[in-house]
Amino acid sequence: MALNGTSVNAVYQTVLLILNKEQRGYMTPDEFNKTATQVQLDIFEQYFEDLNQQLRVPQADIDYADRQMNIDEKIAVFKAIGSCSFLADKFSLPTTDDISGLSIVYDEDNITDPITQAAFYRLGAVTYEPNNTDPVELQRLQRFDFYNIEKSKLTKATVNFPTYLYEGTKLFVRPTTIQSNIKASFIRKPRNVNWAYTPGDLGQYVYDAASSVNFELLPSEQVEIILRILQYSGIIIRDPQIVQAAASEIQQNEINQKS
Repeated sequence: MALNGTSVNAVYQTVLLILNKEQRGYMTPDEFNKTATQVQLDIFEQYFEDLNQQLRVPQADIDYADRQMNIDEKIAVFKAIGSCSFLADKFSLPTTDDISGLSIVYDEDNITDPITQAAFYRLGAVTYEPNNTDPVELQRLQRFDFYNIEKSKLTKATVNFPTYLYEGTKLFVRPTTIQSNIKASFIRKPRNVNWAYTPGDLGQYVYDAASSVNFELLPSEQVEIILRILQYSGIIIRDPQIVQAAASEIQQNEINQKS
């Protein structure tokens, strides 16, 4: 099912139109789907580098012109919260593709989205939420500090000031009396893009909207998505002019966004 985001059909049709305008070549749905999924991951990963860069420069105090806020809005689509399960001496992160019990965070109301995949990507805040009390955020420590602060009664972790060590996709929590009610906010990985189709009477590809999966990137990213797919498509059809033209346009867009 194609959910909200950038229309996969609009992008595919635009890419085909540009490629076919001068009879330069053609991308099959399978080639497009694999390329589109890679492009979405490329853009998604770039968000974190862009945000890190913008945190170091002054921002315009004007609605819609704050670059930090705009980038965070793009990342917000992938923010999620899930419960961590306890086994032996550690907690497991909510890494499963089955997100029953997870909440996809879009706003303050914590609305649950009908997405069926939430593969863990990056860890955010970890909280301890005992019954009928306000949640407490755990302090993340490195291995040396995590073990050494336990040696002193003045610095060791308590229920009100818990700590955790994050290693091997596991959470080691102190004090060890905490064995439940741990939640982790995290960034989930984008779902794979899919332009689904059924064969037509003449063997043509007929778009199947019900089985398709849109880009999860915001519609404002449509131009960037198309340019990057065209860059890859130039490699697929062995046309260096398309690669060079798309790369030049992408570079110019990046300069405009960061200048």
